[in-house]
Amino acid sequence: MKQISHLQHKDIDLNRWDQCISESINQLTYAFSWYLNIVSPGWEALVAGDYEFVMPIPVKRKYHFPYVVQPHFTQQLGVFSKNPVNETILNQFIKKIPYYSYQLNLNKQNINSEIEVLPNYILNLNSAYTLIASKYSKNTQRNIEKAQKNSLIIDNQLSTDDFIEFYKASQKTYQPAQGDIIRKIIDAGIEKKIVNLYGIRSSDNELVASLCILISSKRMTYLLPVSSTEGKKLSAMFLMIDKLIRQNAEKEIIFDFEGSQIDGIARFYKGFGAENQPYFMLKRFRPSYLIGRFTKQ
Repeated sequence: MKQISHLQHKDIDLNRWDQCISESINQLTYAFSWYLNIVSPGWEALVAGDYEFVMPIPVKRKYHFPYVVQPHFTQQLGVFSKNPVNETILNQFIKKIPYYSYQLNLNKQNINSEIEVLPNYILNLNSAYTLIASKYSKNTQRNIEKAQKNSLIIDNQLSTDDFIEFYKASQKTYQPAQGDIIRKIIDAGIEKKIVNLYGIRSSDNELVASLCILISSKRMTYLLPVSSTEGKKLSAMFLMIDKLIRQNAEKEIIFDFEGSQIDGIARFYKGFGAENQPYFMLKRFRPSYLIGRFTKQ
């Protein structure tokens, strides 16, 4: 592998960057320049050769202290390439991280025997719906039936404003800065035709759950799900996921639940037959005053 260079944001060739991500065997939408520009303005990069291997560096500063932290709404980053990323290559990149303090989630190709393993649940939709549904847990089947009996309505025309207002009202961990990022992701994603918004309404047209799905050529990412207390009682999200699975069955696409370390959420994902495809957390010198917390509900 050629020498690894640290590039400031202004020096990154975004066209070559995006071409590398697009051709990568471990392609993820989070790593495209447009997405990084939203979740980590001014991000920097490590680049080997002529953009043969790349690694985004989402740097922030606090009290003038630079540190690297995984951005909100960005489950995995790490090293990307159309070539395999072995442990030797990964370690070369890790050694080149230009800041002392960092916490990064690396993608499934970035295997390192010494870093923390985190769960991510995915479901391959390349089988017939009947076969996929036959692997639902009994609890999932009951909740889908419950939602159907509750006469829930799926709204395919949910507006960005309605989505954000509902997210703000229903998400306990909501912070105003998150709303700005969410709006930018949705607006850019809709323009690029890779974001879909869905609402789930009760029989009296009350919005009880909503979902933002991020779409790539081979992956549907369960990016921003949110349910009200009533939506949870009505099992609204069970119905929504089942419909998306039904619509996309027999396609060469992965439904990416984005994983969770919370037992109840992980059990919800596994109830649809999703399997764990782990990713990895890399961290060094993370004092408490630099740690921001965001938990996907």
